[in-house]
Amino acid sequence: MTERDLPHPTTGQLRLGDVLGALADPARLRLVELYADDAEHSCSEVPEELRGLHKSTVSHHQKTLRELGVVRVRIAGRNRYLMLRRGDLDERFPGLLDAVLANADEVARKT
Repeated sequence: MTERDLPHPTTGQLRLGDVLGALADPARLRLVELYADDAEHSCSEVPEELRGLHKSTVSHHQKTLRELGVVRVRIAGRNRYLMLRRGDLDERFPGLLDAVLANADEVARKT
């Protein structure tokens, strides 16, 4: 079984506007909450409240999070695993992720 990574921006390439834009969507924010435990998650793992979304929509959100540098995706055989890039985000934007996650419930209540 081969293992490979998809292309990701480097830590220095992360842009605040891109990261904030990625986190502004309630579905993507919920995914980031799921990934905040610093473990790898299967791309097929979807939070209960997002199960009403079409699989392609969830995949699009995951791709957006990867392309904007919020998560890292690793491919192992036919499986894809996501992990939050907490270290890179904290290095580039100290405290941002913690502040966003601390207020994520408030965002969810407004949508």
